Amino acid sequence: METNRPRYSLAGMIFFLIVFSIFIENTADDYILAIVSFTGINIILAVSLNLTNGFAGLFSLGHPAFMAIGGYTTALLTFSLEKKPLFLPDLPQWMVSLHLPFFPALLVGGCFAALVAMVVGISVLRLKGHYLAVATMGFLIIVQVLLNNAESITRGPLGLNGLEDFTNVYWVMGWVIVTIYICWKVKFSSLGRSMLAVREDEMAASSLGVNLFYTRSFALTVGAFFAGIAGGLWGHLITAVTPGSFSLIMSFNIVVMVVVGGTGSITGSILAAILFSLTNECFRPIEENFGIYGVGEIVTSLILILILIFKPSGIFGTEEPDFVLGKYKHPNYN
Repeated sequence: METNRPRYSLAGMIFFLIVFSIFIENTADDYILAIVSFTGINIILAVSLNLTNGFAGLFSLGHPAFMAIGGYTTALLTFSLEKKPLFLPDLPQWMVSLHLPFFPALLVGGCFAALVAMVVGISVLRLKGHYLAVATMGFLIIVQVLLNNAESITRGPLGLNGLEDFTNVYWVMGWVIVTIYICWKVKFSSLGRSMLAVREDEMAASSLGVNLFYTRSFALTVGAFFAGIAGGLWGHLITAVTPGSFSLIMSFNIVVMVVVGGTGSITGSILAAILFSLTNECFRPIEENFGIYGVGEIVTSLILILILIFKPSGIFGTEEPDFVLGKYKHPNYN
C-alpha cells in the first residue's frame, strides 16, 4: 500500500482543484476570478519550468519565448475573421481564412512552441550551466525581435489586441491539472529517475545507459509545450499579446518560483507560484496609489536572497513534502 501513496496524493490534489474551480467560479467576483486565473497560469509556468530546470538540471531562461510563441499562435488562430483584414491588412492570404476554436488553437500553439524547442534544443542542449542560460536568454531576445519586426503578422510593438476573452477559471484549472498530472507521472517514472540522474551526474548517468540528449530534449520540449499553453491562456485572459509582455523580467519571476519552491519539487513550485502571485497583487494598490512601482519585484528579490542564504535547495528541495506523500519516500531519495 505504501507504493500507492503518490497516486493517492495526485488524485487528492486533482479532486481539490476541481472542487475549488467549481466553488470559485460560482461565488467570486470578476477581480478574484482574474487573480485565481493569473495564479493558475503561474502554476503552469512554474511546474513546467521545474520539469526543465529542476528535473533535468537545464538552467533555461527561455520560457517566456515559448510562452510568446504559443500566445501569438493561439491568438492568430482564434482571431475574428471580421477583424483580421482590419487589424492585419498585410497578413498572408493563407492565414486570413485560418480560424480554429479555442481548444484546438491552444493545442496548436503548445505544439508549435514544443516544435521550436525541439529544433532549438539541437543546438543549445550541447551547452550546460551558465552557457545554456545565456543561450536561452539570447533565444528569448531573438523571439522578441522577430515579433517586433514581423509587423504583417504580429502588428509589431502594438501586438494583437481585441482578442476574445475565452480564458476562465475552468480553462486555467483544467490545464493546471493536466500540467501537474503529466509532470507528476514523469517524476515518479523511470524517465524521471533518468532526468534526476542526469542532473546529479551526467557522466555516471551516461555510463548507465541514459541517453543524455534524448532526456534533455524531452524535458525542454514538454516544458515548452506547457509554456505555449500558458501563453495562449494568458493572451485570452487579458485579451491582448505584445512582444514586451514576454520579457526577461517574466523569465526571472518564473525562475524565482522554481528556485524558492525547490528545484525538483512539484508541490514547491505550486506553493511558490501562489505565494508570489498573491504577493505581487497585494503590493499593487501601494504601487498605484503612491506611485512607487516595483515594490512587488523588490519583495520577490528579497525572498529569493533569503532562501538562497538560509535554504539554498529551496523550501522542499527535490522531494515532495511529507504532508503530500505521507510516509512514502521515492527510491530516488534514499
